[in-house]
Amino acid sequence: MSHLRHFVCSWRLFRHIKVPRVSTAVCCHGSPNSTTKRSMTVMPAWVIDKYGSNDELRFTRNASFPVINYPNEVIVRVHSAGLNPLDVSMRGGYGAASLSIKRDPLNIKQSGSEFPLILGRDASGVIMECGLDVKHFRERDEVWAAIPPWKQGSLAEFVVLSANEVSHKPKSLSHVEAAAVPYVAATAWSALVNTGGLCKDNCANKRILILGGSGGVGTFAIQMLKAWGAHVTVTCSENAELFVRGLGADHMVDYTVGPVEEQLAALEKFDLILDNVGGDMERWALNLLKPWCGAKFVTLVTPFLQNTDRLGIADGMMQNVATVATKALKHLVKGVHYRWGFFVASGPALDEISEMVDAGQIRAVVEDTFSFSQVPQAFEKMEKGHARGKTVVQISKEGDDS
Repeated sequence: MSHLRHFVCSWRLFRHIKVPRVSTAVCCHGSPNSTTKRSMTVMPAWVIDKYGSNDELRFTRNASFPVINYPNEVIVRVHSAGLNPLDVSMRGGYGAASLSIKRDPLNIKQSGSEFPLILGRDASGVIMECGLDVKHFRERDEVWAAIPPWKQGSLAEFVVLSANEVSHKPKSLSHVEAAAVPYVAATAWSALVNTGGLCKDNCANKRILILGGSGGVGTFAIQMLKAWGAHVTVTCSENAELFVRGLGADHMVDYTVGPVEEQLAALEKFDLILDNVGGDMERWALNLLKPWCGAKFVTLVTPFLQNTDRLGIADGMMQNVATVATKALKHLVKGVHYRWGFFVASGPALDEISEMVDAGQIRAVVEDTFSFSQVPQAFEKMEKGHARGKTVVQISKEGDDS
């Protein structure tokens, strides 16, 4: 069954762990500055020492400098970091138990070993150092990346990443603009392409509904789908109509003027629904899909991590499998497909997105920019919700890579 295969593949991706190999990290292609960079032991960063509210955010100049442990890793000097709702959730402990398994698969470290924890899932910056096996990047290459949630984040001067998580930054974007794209782009790409089966060659004239179209994932998905020729309908508030139409949305449904279910039911049925909202919408939204035409409902609002946090890995995974299988079978008999979407870090996907950005098909949507000293204010803004685009923190000035 395809829905179960997708779910199992997503879980295998989550649990796949490499055993670290000690390697001698060198600056890309033998930079004369390599000794100096390797001798650095601390860096400035915003960290949390325990899960909780915004009060737990702490600035330090003594965060541990990232170390290359695998020969395919790179160290990036962060110019700008993008924030996502996930950062607010992780600050409060979301996914803590599950992500600790990913960080420490052999359970060698004690509970709480992830602290001090650096948040931030988007990074745009410059490569400063490479592992021995890195072939496609050089020192001072401008790159962007979406950082997996089990890794230390981008609210720091430096971050270490796998080379296959990194991509060359679009030339047409500044670092501030570029930091607004990777995490939502990778999430939307995974949901629409990997899970939804869409691509530039099969999107023409397809009808797509995006539930929650004015946030980070929604604003990216609108642009990508329109570049591929789809007809895009979104739900949002009336005061966001001009905004989403400016991104290319063909039709807007205002959830503030009446039951959104009734408004959507009056429209022609859809080939795919991307759900960024969750909650009660699942109850009726699948009725909006074309039956027996391969139509899919892909939700990014899943209980995956909540279940494994609450029940433990084994019982949580059993609950996840039972939940997704029950829902998938329930709707399959109606002729539509139910799927869970997951974020997947992918440099190759960002390579394709970079080409679309430089071709003018996708633009970065930055709602607010904060300085490195204003990280708590950036989180406060994120917690208010109803974002139209991304919140970006500028870590260092562009061109300052000494």
